[in-house]
Amino acid sequence: MGVLNVTPDSFSDGGRWVDLDSALAHAREMIAQGAEIVDVGGESTRPGADPVAESDELRRVLPVIERLAAFPGHGKKFVISVDTMKPAVALAGIRAGADIINDVGGLRDEAMLRAAKETGAGVVIMHMLGEPRTMQTQPRYTDVVGEVREFLCQCMERCLRFGVSATRIALDPGIGFGKTVEHNLTLLRRLSDFADFGRPILVGVSRKGFIAHAVGSEKIEDRACPTVAMTSFCRERGARIFRVHDAKPNVEALRMTEAILGA
Repeated sequence: MGVLNVTPDSFSDGGRWVDLDSALAHAREMIAQGAEIVDVGGESTRPGADPVAESDELRRVLPVIERLAAFPGHGKKFVISVDTMKPAVALAGIRAGADIINDVGGLRDEAMLRAAKETGAGVVIMHMLGEPRTMQTQPRYTDVVGEVREFLCQCMERCLRFGVSATRIALDPGIGFGKTVEHNLTLLRRLSDFADFGRPILVGVSRKGFIAHAVGSEKIEDRACPTVAMTSFCRERGARIFRVHDAKPNVEALRMTEAILGA
């Protein structure tokens, strides 16, 4: 899953792809490098981010999704996800040509569930403690793995009761969303604990802040190689979808890891 942030304020690439032509060129590059999902987001969910008006988010993502949906290979070589917490944006994005709703809010909003059911879209259910603006304000858990598992289980059951097919669901433990460095490392270490859900596990670790604590550098460019390392590690631990900014090295890491595993 290649990240396409059409935002002015995302933590690592804010402002780089806000122009339609540059966004499409970057999407084309990621697809050529092996990205099978292009994840289009119009609202930053970095720690401390303020909400974006629905009209602004729609203005940012819809032209990109519409043009991406017309690319050769859409639906075969690659699919499109819309990264949003707003049901109206999700619904408009799917109608514009997106295939997946990637909701960091975990589809807790009934209107989001209706959008998923009505459109037949795939969904990503992610765990987040609180909201982006406050999620990193002293996050606490008694058992981070158990509590994230319970949240994902409840959200998945709610989706099923609402009529969203299990075959359309992927689960994301939400690395960096309301977690300390140790919470993140524990979730990664025990990623295989999520395998018994029987659904694909998505991990989004690319360029995230907890990497700085492990490698001893705050530079964004110093987070690329550690991201590749975690892609390989998480593949071995059972993850199947990898949300990354740099498609090529992570695709290569996956292919090498799978060759070793015989997968």
